[in-house]
Parts: sequence; structure tokens; C-alpha cells
Amino acid sequence: MSDATYRYDEIDTLILTALDEDARMTVMALADRCGLARGTVQARLERYRSLGLFRKHSVRIDPLHLSRGLSAMVSAELDQHQLGDAVVAVSRIPEVLECFAPAGETDLVCRVVARDPDDLYRVSEEIRLCPGIVRTRTSVFLRRVIPYRMDLLLAASRPARRPPD
Repeated sequence: MSDATYRYDEIDTLILTALDEDARMTVMALADRCGLARGTVQARLERYRSLGLFRKHSVRIDPLHLSRGLSAMVSAELDQHQLGDAVVAVSRIPEVLECFAPAGETDLVCRVVARDPDDLYRVSEEIRLCPGIVRTRTSVFLRRVIPYRMDLLLAASRPARRPPD
């Protein structure tokens, strides 16, 4: 069973919502928080890991603490015959935090960080000079108004409760 076909239930929602709030919680603390047996929580965590449901584990640092306080999106149009080469080259640029291939006129959208506007220009140029990239457009983020979150999505994904018989 893949993560796309995994059927989440009420227990999954409890566990995953608690983990979204504090991913470093111990199994015992998680069980207490959710009102579940430790063995139930441990079994669910093992199932999630084996199915690959969790993102890569890390303690993420804010780029600001690495003197990279400026964030932007760099959109790139490609020569479609060089998509693979472009992705490999872009993946080697340290300031590219993630990259997506959207539908539409843009071929790649990269979330990047930089020290200041001059550094952002350098990063954008590094991307533009990658093999197969024809043109780029950069949009600077002025501030984050909604941080990465999963709690509302988890709540919306709860299975509907069946009325008692």
C-alpha cells in the first residue's frame, strides 16, 4: 500500500496532528497526549515509516540564521530537451531550497534564499546559466504570512464519523 492509498482514520489524525505540533515528542508523551496505548502509537509510527508517509527527518534551521534572510521564487523556462540537465545543475546550487515542475508556461519554480539583493541577483544568474534554461523571472518574498503547516489539512482529512447504530 502506498501513501497515496493509505486510509487515514481518527487515530491517525490524532497522532499526526500531535506530531505536527511537536515532531520530537517521545512515544510515551505522544500516547499520553492522544489518550492512546503506547503500543498503539508505536505500531502506527512504524507503519507510517514503512509506508514512507513522513518527510525526511531533520531539525530544520531557518535560513535567516545562516545569513540568508532574503527569500524569493525563481521561475525558469527551459529548452524541454534539456530538462534533466537543468534539474541536475539547479540541484547543485546551495541557495535553492526546493524546486517544483508546475503546469503552465513556467517549467521550473525554485524557492531560493540569499543574503541581500545583490546575492539574490547572483543566485538568479546561477540558475539562468544552467544548461537548458532559456529565461528566468524572480519574485521576492517580502514576508511570510502563513508558515508551513499541516494541522488544518489533517483536520479536514478526518474521516466522517458514522452515527451510532
